[in-house]
Amino acid sequence: MSNGETSRFVRLHVELVMEITDADQLTGAALDHINADPTIPEEERRQSEETVREDPAEALAHLIDPFDLVTRVPGTELAQASWSSEEMTDYDPDAEWDAAEWDLADDADGEG
Repeated sequence: MSNGETSRFVRLHVELVMEITDADQLTGAALDHINADPTIPEEERRQSEETVREDPAEALAHLIDPFDLVTRVPGTELAQASWSSEEMTDYDPDAEWDAAEWDLADDADGEG
């Protein structure tokens, strides 16, 4: 903001790469999470269970909630959140990390 005013809102970019070491355990935890939530309508519950059984990335998305990341940060309130997950078929865990590859180049060089 050019007038010296500071916005109360800040966009926090967080990107994680998770390795699934036990797909059955992950799927089971996601199914338990879905079944323990009494607010999910029955049709949505069935659809979520099917999706979680077919795709470990979806199972992970059911267990990760951005709200949990920020609930203990003093002086803040979560205004909006969204997240997604996807399988990374081209990820090389042994490759050197490159901020430009993750679209974080501006952040890494101090411009962002």
